[in-house]
Amino acid sequence: MEVEGEARPFRLFSCRAKPKPKLKPEPEVRTQPEPRSPDPAAVETDHADADPAPTIVTETGQADDAEAAAGAAAATFADLGLSQWLVDACSALGMKRPTAVQRRCIPRALAGEDVLGIAETGSGKTAAFALPILHRLGEDPYGVAALALAPTRELAAQLAEQFRALGAPLGIRCLAAIGGFESLAQAKGLARRPHIVVATPGRIATLVKDDPDLAKVFARTKFLVLDEADRVLDVNFEEELRVIFGCLPKKRQTFLFSATMSDNLRSLLELSGNKSYFFEAYEGFKTVETLKQQYIHVPDDGKELHLTYLLSKIKDKEDPIHQMGDPIRSAIVFVSRCSTCFFLDLLLEELGHPAVSLHSHKSQAQRLLALNRFKSGQVPVLLATDVGSRGLDIQTVDLVINYDLPWNPRDYVHRVGRTARASRGGLAISFVTQKDICLLHEIEDIVEKQLEAYECSDKEVTKNITKVFKAMRLAIMKMDDEGHGEKVQARKEQKKRDLARKRKHEG
Repeated sequence: MEVEGEARPFRLFSCRAKPKPKLKPEPEVRTQPEPRSPDPAAVETDHADADPAPTIVTETGQADDAEAAAGAAAATFADLGLSQWLVDACSALGMKRPTAVQRRCIPRALAGEDVLGIAETGSGKTAAFALPILHRLGEDPYGVAALALAPTRELAAQLAEQFRALGAPLGIRCLAAIGGFESLAQAKGLARRPHIVVATPGRIATLVKDDPDLAKVFARTKFLVLDEADRVLDVNFEEELRVIFGCLPKKRQTFLFSATMSDNLRSLLELSGNKSYFFEAYEGFKTVETLKQQYIHVPDDGKELHLTYLLSKIKDKEDPIHQMGDPIRSAIVFVSRCSTCFFLDLLLEELGHPAVSLHSHKSQAQRLLALNRFKSGQVPVLLATDVGSRGLDIQTVDLVINYDLPWNPRDYVHRVGRTARASRGGLAISFVTQKDICLLHEIEDIVEKQLEAYECSDKEVTKNITKVFKAMRLAIMKMDDEGHGEKVQARKEQKKRDLARKRKHEG
């Protein structure tokens, strides 16, 4: 998206009026100027005439002004100005101390400011925007107070669960509007005006287009959230975002959070001048120090053998998968194609390895069921395409296997970020074939770290070669019997027809 063409018309951030004294300031919240409707001319104003630049906090936790620096001293959620019922809810969920992104962003959000937060995966970004929203809902629980947009269905469903968990003491009503489920039921749920709507851009835009009266539901929305904002602001969602933003009031707070700084977010930072607060704990595409990253050089036809070898060691206390000596509780295996995910699902079933799969060729109900079985510990292995690489927070994931290296080296950081979260340890092992060596070097350049070779015995890896090859043949036969190839081709044709209809409509 170009800075001039796309970032400005959305007006994600509100313009701010000059500070005015309040007769009755709220005791628990630091008072800030009330937001007013955006003024297009304000965006065009010469920066030389603008107020001082916004506060930007770096990863070291040092703020550019004394007020933000004082906020770093907040040691508990109560110190941040949150309601007591929210502090108790955090404690019940095991959240004892606020993280850096929460310490910096929550007070600013409570003060009425727009917030853009850039921080690594597992740093607590969700609570940084969810807690201020729930705090305000406790004061005025009426109508659709917040709309939260996420790029994937799984992330949207997870956000809805987190809102419900944190807002349970208040009886918060949260609707997840995502594809793969009956749209009529979601439209009826939206018409009942839940407190919070969590959605993917495509589904919420479709609901509003099909029933324009639903746009009125968002007339009093106070908060707009874009989680994984770099993906939501992608050009693929441009049309949907225009529909959504047309329904929202101009006077609102906007929260954008992401693990990745993109050109779109950087453009918003530049255009917003001093109108918003930015927290940045971002030093490029880096992985956490508690993550051990290794690779295995494998032949093109040896991935299945190495995968079954690694998975056989999960929860094996006598022979742990890595030298740290801790057993692996669960693992995520990332692949590049849905067909590979489907094949590995059948293969592991034949070999007696419990696993579930997550890819776009499954119905949404099947995807959520698989994810819930994995999160609850019923199965120790999740096979996933990159649909599972963003935002999913599963505490027990100790191992990430890159069965296929991602085509975009930056996606590697998001994949391995599913483990070693919140200062815990974790292990990432990547399969590297001869044709992947250049891609491995690109990944090492991005993370600024050289991956270590994982030592494994060829004799151990090939010990069950006959059994594995037999299971591979049976898996391929099952794929053919179920007409997998024809289904894939039918989906491709449907996508072409949908794209042609969209282009015709736009024309």
